[in-house]
Amino acid sequence: MEIEALDDYFGYTEKGSSFENEIRAGVATFLTMAYILVVNPAMLSLAGIPFDDALFATALAAFIGCMVMGLWANLPFALAPGMGLNAFFVFGVVFGLAYGPAQMPMDQAWPLALAAVFIEGIIFLIISLPQVGWRSALINSIPKDLKIATGAGIGTFLAIIGLREMGWVVNHDATLVALGPTGDFFWSTSATGSGHMHGALIAMVALLAIAVMLARGMKGAIIYGVLGASIVGWITSAYDPWLDNAAGLGTDGWVCIPDGNGGYLDPSCVYASAPALGDIFGFVGMPTESMGAFIDGFGSIGDNLDTFIMVMVAFLFVDIFDTAGTLYSVGRQAGYVDDDDKLEKADEAFMADAAATIVGAAVGTSTTTTYIESAAGIEEGGKTGLVAVTVGVLMLSGLFLAGLFKAIPQFAAACALVAIGAMMMRQAADIDWKNKEMALPAFLTIVMMPFTYSIAIGIAAGCVSWVLIKMGMQKFEEVSPVMYGIAGFLVLYYIGPGDGNTFEWIFSYIF
Repeated sequence: MEIEALDDYFGYTEKGSSFENEIRAGVATFLTMAYILVVNPAMLSLAGIPFDDALFATALAAFIGCMVMGLWANLPFALAPGMGLNAFFVFGVVFGLAYGPAQMPMDQAWPLALAAVFIEGIIFLIISLPQVGWRSALINSIPKDLKIATGAGIGTFLAIIGLREMGWVVNHDATLVALGPTGDFFWSTSATGSGHMHGALIAMVALLAIAVMLARGMKGAIIYGVLGASIVGWITSAYDPWLDNAAGLGTDGWVCIPDGNGGYLDPSCVYASAPALGDIFGFVGMPTESMGAFIDGFGSIGDNLDTFIMVMVAFLFVDIFDTAGTLYSVGRQAGYVDDDDKLEKADEAFMADAAATIVGAAVGTSTTTTYIESAAGIEEGGKTGLVAVTVGVLMLSGLFLAGLFKAIPQFAAACALVAIGAMMMRQAADIDWKNKEMALPAFLTIVMMPFTYSIAIGIAAGCVSWVLIKMGMQKFEEVSPVMYGIAGFLVLYYIGPGDGNTFEWIFSYIF
């Protein structure tokens, strides 16, 4: 009777599926995106958020998002804190506040960023309401190829972050980036990593293994690759180049404190180490610092109101485009995009995203969004929201494996970023590259993200260049008023007198 009631609610039989198939599809989706329980806390910890807090927030935000998507929108799409969006949170916002002109202390920067995400989520929710409808109108006004290019560009952004954390891409004064010290890859000879296997080699082998498993159609290929690289790293006490390069940036076990002589007070901090057996299982516990930290962020606004508004708008803008691109991609694959190129139940899907973002920010994680990995469940025949509900329940498992996830070396988690980036890049094949009016905007959208280390700048470059090209072709009627408005806003946002943008220049006189 319980299964019959579920069928009445979700309607999977009517849509050509079954209870068993929906559950199987949910498990398949979970296995392909379970890496987020490892990668997101590892990344957010670099911004100063305690790892355990970030893990709790990641699992809870994913659970809430999936439940709303499944029980209300009845769509087979899973949600979790977004890759690319979390990178923007850490590198674009928190590091920008801490090491940019504001010089804000790190323990004030990440709560302020969470406050911006919280407000962004509320605005996101409001404009997604069917009675308002701004969100759908905005997305439907953006050319399809630019939405596709956004997803592909995020893939390149994840790739450069992953390759850097793996140790394969390093800074270079003359060329900006260069290949890492390959002579050290088999057996590190650096001052801090001498005598230890280098994580870069382990991560590359794991990345290739992931590619083979994906080619064979194995579910959970990414999480298997990450765990495999971690085990090898633990056995060999491998040198983790990211921990060495990011000395002092992390917290909760990630800190390497310099000794003033080119080394560290505890040299073992740059080596991978396995968790104690007693630490693998156990409830992660309630967040100790991140829950409600966004309230402290509001208290830090003070003289930084202009900065806060800019950060909040950037989060809103990036979230809109990232979610739109992902929902469009998986929706098209699942058959939820109609003949007019519009996503069915778009408002409900966007509101699920917004609700999860609000909850995630309240407990301590960056923006939550729909996952492209939802395609795995769709490929398994998943048709309804029962798929998303299954993923949400499984995501809670992360709350009881904190010790295991916390011990994952950064180079092992980083190989997942490159694999995900490769999968996201396949969207670029759907862009109409023969259309000369679209080729450059789509290209700029993709390449400006990794070259500027900013998703928002890539999106801005694509939108503004497309509008200007249309204007140059005197095809004014082909550009909607919404796109004119977006382009105008972006020009004001990124260009202005002095070192800031036009909005900052205006705010400096108002505030």
